[in-house]
Amino acid sequence: MKYLIVGGVAGGAGTAARLRRLDESAEIIMFDKGPYVSYSNCSLPYRLSGTVDQTEKLVLMDPARFASQYKIQARVNSEVLSIDRAAKAVTVKDLEQNREYRESYDKLILAPGANAVVPRIPGIESANLFTVKTVPDVARLQDALQAGGLQKVTVVGGGFIGVEVAVNLREAGYHVSLVEAAPQILATYDYDMVQILHKELLDHGVDLLVGDRAVSFQGSHMTLASGRVVEGDAVVMAVGVTPDTALARDAGLELNEKGAIVVDPSYRTSDPDIYAVGDAIQVYSALTGQPMQLALAGPAQKQARQAADSICGRPVRNTGYIGSSCIKVFDYNAASTGLTAAQCEKAGIPYDFVYVMPPDRVSLMPGSTPLHYKLIYQVPTGRVLGVQAISEGDAPKRADIAATLIKFGGTVDDLRDLELCYAPPFSTAKDAGNNAALVACNLLEGAFRQVKVSQVRGLVESGACIIDVREPGEYAKSHIKTAVNIPLSQLRSRLEEVPRDRPVYLHCRSSQRSYNACLCLQAHGFTNVYNISGSYLGISFYEYFNDVTQGREPILTDYNFN
Repeated sequence: MKYLIVGGVAGGAGTAARLRRLDESAEIIMFDKGPYVSYSNCSLPYRLSGTVDQTEKLVLMDPARFASQYKIQARVNSEVLSIDRAAKAVTVKDLEQNREYRESYDKLILAPGANAVVPRIPGIESANLFTVKTVPDVARLQDALQAGGLQKVTVVGGGFIGVEVAVNLREAGYHVSLVEAAPQILATYDYDMVQILHKELLDHGVDLLVGDRAVSFQGSHMTLASGRVVEGDAVVMAVGVTPDTALARDAGLELNEKGAIVVDPSYRTSDPDIYAVGDAIQVYSALTGQPMQLALAGPAQKQARQAADSICGRPVRNTGYIGSSCIKVFDYNAASTGLTAAQCEKAGIPYDFVYVMPPDRVSLMPGSTPLHYKLIYQVPTGRVLGVQAISEGDAPKRADIAATLIKFGGTVDDLRDLELCYAPPFSTAKDAGNNAALVACNLLEGAFRQVKVSQVRGLVESGACIIDVREPGEYAKSHIKTAVNIPLSQLRSRLEEVPRDRPVYLHCRSSQRSYNACLCLQAHGFTNVYNISGSYLGISFYEYFNDVTQGREPILTDYNFN
């Protein structure tokens, strides 16, 4: 058998290696139009800060090692120009020798990845413009930085690459502006959770501009729709990627409306002798059952293995994808899995969520820090739909636990009862997931009601009754401007101060004491009581960025982030 593979990074290299393990006698040829194969594209931004101190270290395998270790021909600087499906052959251009030739195949695997989007904005051709998609891309930017003369860099796009580039450039000492047209960065997080990361970027000197877009360039100075001019010496365009599927389109393979290659559960295209994996294909959500695109390395590796298995006659069980990812934003680690609340709304899935912030380890231990944890679940089934975790500690571990549960169709009851490893330096006896699930179970049972941090400003402006149940010293340091302080320790002796004729909203630092206060009041006959999910810590993070950047009147006397 003769296998040809177009694309030599995660999907392509993974398919090639798996095919060799399954078929020692096969002829395997892998083409890539760039000068490298099998490089760590997810590590590219870390070259800019020096975390990866040499560009060459980004390359994991070279053609010589592919040949010696796997008997795979990895042909770099080789662009596949066309596919002749009838003859089962491709036309290849050797970019070094400037010659074209044909190569036949028994099976063809497409793993072309995606192209960086560079929008047509007036004047953009005059900008000192860069992208960060390949090793040569980041090498070009790194060389420009090391040559000197670049002090101000504008990053356009607040997705994973844009944020990671902004963070690494700032850590290298450059003045960085990050511009995102949407109201927030990182759409894999809900608006309430992403405010933690907005604040972190602001605190580390990144000029973060959201809800604004580039409309023109004059050199590397960028004018936004708001009229603001962002001055820069260079521009990194990171607004997203689009599937690199021109080859598939020209060959007449089926594509979806967004240009991604349509594949069956075995990653076979509309041509039974052509398979496709990676960023260029359409996959299916295990949660909604709807098609989606997922430009992540982990799924690409899984697809590569399954495509190779299918080609070699092994059974493939495609369970769909939930989308799990993580990112480091200066001192914070953030992770997300499954659906966001916004995605649930778009899909029409009835849901609710819990926002808790227990310590990530026993508070007596060095390095203990609040773990912001959002659990999204289906109503009324309690099926876990998504988790977002952000902390200065091990947030990805908590998202990984949830990802496992979601893949197996777990519910909040399962998460509540999940037995996890515990020792004081690592976690708490009731870990964040257990904690959030207990709250979700209470909500599903109707044990109490809650409102979100996003609703608090409206409550303040409407004159709602808000009671702060923290101790007087905590209240004195900072509080919601309209809140009345009735500490939990005094609540039972001051019940007459709590109104019965209108809703009462309770908060503490992290919602635990205010939850107890809710139950106490309900036991004394109060029927219109709400806990503020996230409480004072959550409100502080939610309000801060917009207060600072919009110059609006704070609803707090001061913020508390600890």
